[in-house]
Amino acid sequence: DAISNDRAINVFNHGKMSRDFTYIDDIVDGIIKVIDNPSDFNVYNIGNNAPVSLMDFIETLENALGKEAEKNFMEMQPGDVESTYADTTPLVEDFGYKPDTELGDGIGEFVEWYRGFYG
Repeated sequence: DAISNDRAINVFNHGKMSRDFTYIDDIVDGIIKVIDNPSDFNVYNIGNNAPVSLMDFIETLENALGKEAEKNFMEMQPGDVESTYADTTPLVEDFGYKPDTELGDGIGEFVEWYRGFYG
Protein backbone atom coordinates (compact mmCIF):
# COMPACT_ATOMS: atom_id res chain seq x y z
CA ASP A 1 0.00 0.00 0.00
CA ALA A 2 2.78 2.44 0.92
CA ILE A 3 4.74 1.85 -2.28
CA SER A 4 1.61 2.09 -4.45
CA ASN A 5 0.68 5.37 -2.76
CA ASP A 6 4.16 6.92 -2.95
CA ARG A 7 4.81 6.66 0.78
CA ALA A 8 8.20 5.63 2.12
CA ILE A 9 8.73 2.20 3.64
CA ASN A 10 10.93 1.59 6.68
CA VAL A 11 13.77 -0.83 5.96
CA PHE A 12 15.28 -2.01 9.21
CA ASN A 13 18.91 -2.98 9.76
CA HIS A 14 19.64 -1.01 6.59
CA GLY A 15 18.19 -3.91 4.57
CA LYS A 16 20.69 -6.45 5.89
CA MET A 17 18.04 -8.97 6.87
CA SER A 18 16.52 -12.10 5.40
CA ARG A 19 13.19 -13.81 5.88
CA ASP A 20 11.51 -17.00 4.73
CA PHE A 21 8.59 -15.99 2.49
CA THR A 22 6.07 -18.69 1.62
CA TYR A 23 3.07 -18.35 -0.66
CA ILE A 24 -0.25 -19.19 0.98
CA ASP A 25 -1.05 -22.03 -1.45
CA ASP A 26 2.18 -23.75 -0.41
CA ILE A 27 1.29 -23.35 3.28
CA VAL A 28 -2.16 -24.83 2.66
CA ASP A 29 -0.56 -27.74 0.77
CA GLY A 30 1.64 -28.47 3.79
CA ILE A 31 -1.31 -28.34 6.18
CA ILE A 32 -3.35 -30.70 3.99
CA LYS A 33 -0.46 -33.18 3.82
CA VAL A 34 -0.30 -33.28 7.63
CA ILE A 35 -4.09 -33.51 8.07
CA ASP A 36 -4.42 -36.29 5.49
CA ASN A 37 -1.56 -38.31 7.02
CA PRO A 38 -1.63 -37.76 10.78
CA SER A 39 1.50 -38.54 12.76
CA ASP A 40 2.09 -39.25 16.43
CA PHE A 41 2.28 -35.84 18.07
CA ASN A 42 5.06 -34.46 15.87
CA VAL A 43 5.64 -30.75 15.38
CA TYR A 44 6.20 -29.47 11.84
CA ASN A 45 7.40 -26.10 10.61
CA ILE A 46 5.71 -25.10 7.38
CA GLY A 47 7.60 -22.62 5.27
CA ASN A 48 10.01 -22.32 2.40
CA ASN A 49 13.26 -23.23 4.19
CA ALA A 50 15.02 -20.63 2.02
CA PRO A 51 15.68 -17.18 3.48
CA VAL A 52 15.47 -14.30 1.00
CA SER A 53 17.34 -11.03 1.41
CA LEU A 54 15.00 -8.22 2.40
CA MET A 55 16.42 -6.05 -0.38
CA ASP A 56 15.77 -8.81 -2.95
CA PHE A 57 12.21 -9.08 -1.64
CA ILE A 58 11.69 -5.32 -1.96
CA GLU A 59 13.13 -5.34 -5.49
CA THR A 60 10.81 -8.19 -6.49
CA LEU A 61 7.85 -6.29 -5.06
CA GLU A 62 8.92 -3.11 -6.87
CA ASN A 63 9.08 -5.05 -10.16
CA ALA A 64 5.59 -6.48 -9.63
CA LEU A 65 4.21 -3.04 -8.78
CA GLY A 66 6.08 -1.32 -11.59
CA LYS A 67 7.42 1.38 -9.29
CA GLU A 68 10.39 1.96 -7.05
CA ALA A 69 9.90 2.25 -3.32
CA GLU A 70 11.13 5.23 -1.38
CA LYS A 71 13.10 3.64 1.44
CA ASN A 72 13.89 4.89 4.93
CA PHE A 73 16.93 2.86 5.99
CA MET A 74 16.86 2.43 9.74
CA GLU A 75 18.68 0.66 12.56
CA MET A 76 17.55 -2.81 13.58
CA GLN A 77 14.59 -2.80 15.94
CA PRO A 78 15.20 -4.03 19.49
CA GLY A 79 14.55 -7.76 19.76
CA ASP A 80 14.63 -8.37 16.00
CA VAL A 81 16.96 -10.86 14.31
CA GLU A 82 18.89 -10.65 11.04
CA SER A 83 17.63 -13.92 9.56
CA THR A 84 14.75 -16.30 10.15
CA TYR A 85 13.48 -19.29 8.23
CA ALA A 86 11.42 -22.40 8.80
CA ASP A 87 13.39 -25.64 9.10
CA THR A 88 11.05 -27.92 7.17
CA THR A 89 13.29 -31.00 7.26
CA PRO A 90 10.83 -33.20 9.24
CA LEU A 91 7.95 -32.14 6.97
CA VAL A 92 10.00 -32.98 3.87
CA GLU A 93 11.12 -36.33 5.30
CA ASP A 94 7.67 -37.41 6.53
CA PHE A 95 5.45 -36.01 3.76
CA GLY A 96 7.63 -35.01 0.81
CA TYR A 97 6.59 -31.38 1.32
CA LYS A 98 8.15 -28.93 -1.10
CA PRO A 99 6.80 -25.45 -1.78
CA ASP A 100 6.73 -24.80 -5.51
CA THR A 101 5.75 -21.14 -5.80
CA GLU A 102 8.70 -18.93 -6.73
CA LEU A 103 8.95 -15.63 -4.86
CA GLY A 104 8.32 -13.50 -7.96
CA ASP A 105 5.29 -15.57 -8.95
CA GLY A 106 3.78 -15.39 -5.46
CA ILE A 107 4.32 -11.66 -5.20
CA GLY A 108 2.86 -11.20 -8.68
CA GLU A 109 -0.25 -13.18 -7.68
CA PHE A 110 -0.57 -11.15 -4.49
CA VAL A 111 -0.23 -7.81 -6.29
CA GLU A 112 -2.87 -8.87 -8.82
CA TRP A 113 -5.24 -9.91 -6.01
CA TYR A 114 -4.53 -6.76 -3.99
CA ARG A 115 -5.23 -4.47 -6.93
CA GLY A 116 -8.43 -6.34 -7.74
CA PHE A 117 -9.65 -6.25 -4.14
CA TYR A 118 -8.59 -2.74 -3.16
CA GLY A 119 -8.61 -1.09 -6.58
